[in-house]
Amino acid sequence: MPVIETALTRLLGIEHPILLAPMGSAAGGRLAAAVTNAGGLGLVGSGYANTAAVRKELTEAGNTRVGIGFILWALEKNPEALDVALDAKPAAVMLSFGDPTPFTRRIKDAGCKIICQVQTLAQARAAAAAGADIIIAQGRDAGGHAGVTRGTMGLVPAVVDAVGPIPVVAAGGIADGRGLAAALALGAAGVSMGTRFTATRESLWDAAMKATTLAAGGDQTEQTRVFDVVRGAPWPTIYPGRALRNDFSNRWNGREDELAARQAEEEKAYLAAKDDDFTTRVVWAGEGVDLVNDIPPAAEIIERTVAQAAQTLLNGAKLVR
Repeated sequence: MPVIETALTRLLGIEHPILLAPMGSAAGGRLAAAVTNAGGLGLVGSGYANTAAVRKELTEAGNTRVGIGFILWALEKNPEALDVALDAKPAAVMLSFGDPTPFTRRIKDAGCKIICQVQTLAQARAAAAAGADIIIAQGRDAGGHAGVTRGTMGLVPAVVDAVGPIPVVAAGGIADGRGLAAALALGAAGVSMGTRFTATRESLWDAAMKATTLAAGGDQTEQTRVFDVVRGAPWPTIYPGRALRNDFSNRWNGREDELAARQAEEEKAYLAAKDDDFTTRVVWAGEGVDLVNDIPPAAEIIERTVAQAAQTLLNGAKLVR
């Protein structure tokens, strides 16, 4: 198996420049451990800085070296979740969707690397000033929550230029080795993948959600706030979630204020839908979902991605003088 060494692999002491996105609904301890054991770095999702979930999933990871991700606006409401995470001595703590400054000193003092995920150039510069060791440039192509301003292709090299020599990781729409090769060509030191890892044997998603992902295509995804509004999730409006379009989103897109006014009533109806009723229930997915066509072990995803990236780089265009 080829090895692609970058500033990211050297900094984190990993074999392959691949991070597991810490998705609250899918990235449990078992999946994070599988990614780490395959040579990447798995990051556990903490949900909305849920202390019980943090304990449970870090315990599930066992003695495997993993990281953990936090939504900053949620962590501000439950800062003790960070203490629980740091007690487990994670390899890294990832901070997204807010100002990392109030937490960076505690993380540094605990001897952990800080990964900051950003969606704009201004956020990237602020993360660098706050002491980020690694910066993830997340485009609006990503599944789940992201910004609305920049796509991955344009954002990544701009962030690389703005924050170097801090290693930059590309996120959003990347689901195979061609995406890794492209990210490296843009100056990134690695990739963070989410949607591809939701459809693995170790993912927390159930079989019905995984099957729905396999049947979906990128043209079916859209950024929307309606699934957050109906569940009463207080996401800032600047961070909608990319999900598969369904009857529920078709009904309420553009009517978010009306939905919010009827939130309690509509949430009851939403939760009454069966877990596998994806005409109503949300399935988060990025634009790279076209490339998700099977449900292998996470280790196989790592192997395929690295091998395909290496082959893509070797077979790339030749310079003719």
